[in-house]
This record gives sequence, structure tokens and C-alpha cells, in this order.
Amino acid sequence: MPLDSPLTDIERPDIERPRLLSGMQPSADSLHLGNYIGALLSWKALQETHDAFFFLADLHAITVPQDPAELRANTRRTMAQYIAAGIDPAKSTLFVQSHVPAHAELAWVLNTLTGFGEAARMTQFKDKAAKQGQEAASVGLFTYPILQAGDILLYQAVDVPVGEDQRQHIELTRDLATRFNSRFGDTFTVPKPYILKDTAKIFDLQNPGAKMSKSAESPTGLIWLLDEPKVTEKKIMRAVTDADGEVRFDREAKPGLANLLTLFAILGNRSIESVVEEFAGGGYGTLKKALAAIVVETVEPIRTRTLELLEDPAELDRILAANAEKANAVAEQTLATVYDRVGFLPPLRRHR
Repeated sequence: MPLDSPLTDIERPDIERPRLLSGMQPSADSLHLGNYIGALLSWKALQETHDAFFFLADLHAITVPQDPAELRANTRRTMAQYIAAGIDPAKSTLFVQSHVPAHAELAWVLNTLTGFGEAARMTQFKDKAAKQGQEAASVGLFTYPILQAGDILLYQAVDVPVGEDQRQHIELTRDLATRFNSRFGDTFTVPKPYILKDTAKIFDLQNPGAKMSKSAESPTGLIWLLDEPKVTEKKIMRAVTDADGEVRFDREAKPGLANLLTLFAILGNRSIESVVEEFAGGGYGTLKKALAAIVVETVEPIRTRTLELLEDPAELDRILAANAEKANAVAEQTLATVYDRVGFLPPLRRHR
């Protein structure tokens, strides 16, 4: 593509709707309720208003050791859960990161524009390296935010739904896009973060001071989307609360109860105040029992649909192949522009 070529309709197939990109790592065999509320519910709504690209970040997953068979299985299972939770591959472009080679190729170009000190300041790398030990942390983990920048810039995304903990990575992406555009000409859309609200943050049922996470110390604090209903009910009934028995919302003094009230309000599409009013004076057991019913009612259809999809891997592969083709069409065009502008010779043939 010549240096002064404008963006085309292939790059922006839906001009009226802003481009959006987000993804998660396939690092467990089931997503949990925090993933559903914190990401998938927002994605489901945003696919109606945006030209949405959602992906499984398997390249990011291997920045820490993975069992190959488990990674393949988790990627399939997580994609099935995306679809079962309402991410519609007919409305969104839903793909696996490694199916689009341009992610790794653009990341290399962006690596050459990123200062070592700039990358070293990323707080998530510092935190993860501290847990693993500096010597054990991989170079891939160090450059993770640069690959993430490539993920976003490949698709000319305007909005990037992320949690607050990812804001620094989006700022790096914006800096790299601006730097490239300044040096080589207007190429990348400079994205903006779409920060998910704190009210959507779900905490561990056994440790309500910590966000619900697959890395939790105990599985009893996590509600997995693929849990059996009886298991889900038991986890909610055993959720940590406090000793005074008064149903009121106080995130500081009563974090466990606040977490349950938040869950009830979000899944019941109600205000927290109305939930408190309904259960005031009724004790925690009554609230937990009603919450368990709502959670099971929400999660069980996702579980059932996921298992159905996994029973037909050929159909799941067909969906992934069709969406990878759509993602590659956009990504390859961006990469061709980047390669031209940095001065690479045009390839005689692209091997895909």
C-alpha cells in the first residue's frame, strides 16, 4: 500500500460503528463468574454497538509454561464459553490469536520502537516477575505489553475494554501508535481505553478482599461457569460474610456481604438498594439461597450450551476458521502498510 493511501472499507468494514478489540487468555478449562460479569456481559452489549473483535490470547498464554495438550483443550473450551455466553460469531469477529500470524509479526516491529526502560516500567511485569523470580521470568513476559499493543493496533481499534489494571498497557499502546505515526506517517488509529466500572468487579467468595481469579488460593472461592449446579449452590452458601447478620451494603466493613449483594444486583438486573430492602431483617442464609438460584439460572444455560459445542468440534473449528479468515483480512492489510512504511521489500508471496 502506498504511503499516502487512506484507510479503506476493508479495514473499516462498518464505518458507522467504532472498531473494538478485547480478549482473554485460555489459561483454565473454565471461565469463572468474574470473567462473565467483568468482561463477557460487557462484550455481549458492545457487539451491538461496535464492530467488535474478540480473541483468545494463546500467544500471551505461553509467556508462562503451559502443557501443550491442556492449552489446546483450554482454547477450545474457552472459545465455546464465549459463544455460549452470548458472543455471537455472526455479529463479532471471534478468533484465536495464533491463527493470525500478523500479531507476532507486528509485535516485532513495535519491539524495535520500545525503549528498554519504557518496557521495564510496566507494573504487571514487575509484579509477575517478583512472584516467579527475576531469573525465571521470560523475555516473552517482559515484552507482553508490546504484543498486546500489536493486538490492538492491527485492527485499528478505537475502543479497548479493559480493567483498570490494564490502563498502563493501553497508554503504552497509545504512545507506540503515536510514535510510529510521527516517524512513518499516519498508519495506526490511536486507541482509547474503555475502562470497565468497579461496580462490575467480583470478589473471591472466601477472600472478599481479592478479585475473583483463577489464581486464587482455594477453588471454593470461585464460581466456574462449568461447575455443576449443586457445586455452585454449595460455594455460595459457604461464602464468607460476617458475624452481625445485618443485611446492608458496606464494602469496607462488610466486604463479603457487599460482594454477594453486588452479584445479586448485577445478575438480577436490579439496584443494590432494592436487594438490601428485600432481604433486610431476613438474615444471610435467605439471601444466599436466593442468590444461588439466580446464579444457577444464569450459568446453567451457558454450561449446557458449552458442552453441546464441545461435542461437535468440527463445527467449532468451522466457526473459528471463518472468523480467523475475517481477522486475517484486516490484520494483513495493516501489516502490509506497516512493512511498506518501515522500508521492507514487498514479499513475492505470503505463505499462510
